Amino acid sequence: MNQQNSIWLPEAASTIAGDVDTLFYFILVTSVIFFVGVVSTMVFFAWRFRRRSPDDRPKPVYENKLVEASWIVIPSILVAVVFVWGFRLFLEIGIAPPNSYEVNVTARKWSWSFTYPNGVISTDLHVPVNRPVKLRMSSEDVIHSFFVPSFRIKADVLQGRYSYVWFEATRQDTFLIACTEYCGTSHSNMYARVVTHSQDDFENWLVENLPDDSLTPAQRGELLYTQQGCIGCHSLDGTAAAGPSFLGLAGSTRNFTDGTSAVADDNYLRTSIVNPALQIVEGYLNVMPGQYAVTMSSEEIDALVAFINEQ
Repeated sequence: MNQQNSIWLPEAASTIAGDVDTLFYFILVTSVIFFVGVVSTMVFFAWRFRRRSPDDRPKPVYENKLVEASWIVIPSILVAVVFVWGFRLFLEIGIAPPNSYEVNVTARKWSWSFTYPNGVISTDLHVPVNRPVKLRMSSEDVIHSFFVPSFRIKADVLQGRYSYVWFEATRQDTFLIACTEYCGTSHSNMYARVVTHSQDDFENWLVENLPDDSLTPAQRGELLYTQQGCIGCHSLDGTAAAGPSFLGLAGSTRNFTDGTSAVADDNYLRTSIVNPALQIVEGYLNVMPGQYAVTMSSEEIDALVAFINEQ
């Protein structure tokens, strides 16, 4: 790995990294200035107003409203600046561009796996440079955290729902992926790599690593639709059965028997598979078995969600 570290941070290698670094150094430099100023003033006052003889008595001290106001107003302004700056950066990191290339990430004790739209599955993350990449992440067991220091991105990976993060690599190289949420005895060994390619090399890598069945996640989800028995209760043509039809389900608003509602996004679809009794759609009974959380792998659930999204 060709990472030339600075004294504080590894070399930046994504489009967002420079903005993160600028905010970091602003906070660092401001903190150093205040630290030096406060400590220097404290030392000066301790020397200047030291007791020079046993008969010395302190003179009366009167408040200075300008000084008191300054140490309230100035820190408040700095906190507001950091909040607004950080929140804007938080939104920028959290909202992927619409043309992003999407990869499914599965975390488990104590490894990572990456599933691509054409069906390739890899233990390292391979991506093209100069193209936004969106990661849709889930965990099979406990909370993990996906962290690429050179990209300045980090996000928790949760069991039972999806979390997202995106980046755009700026150069071809190999970078470290670490788990930064303690997840058990081998947490410190839960590493993988990001390998960045040119667009042509990435396309070649995808072709060279196609699995034998050459199924995309959505195609694998279509097989699971039959194999797992979904076909018995969920139609593909809009016909209502024991459960809602998959036709037009993704992105629609679902109204539940408890009076609440939700948009059928990826997290809703995943939750409905692994915990079907949590939200019952109006007009239907709680009849779906709940064994899928233990009988299906995270990759299989991802595939079924991809299939439903295409209906």
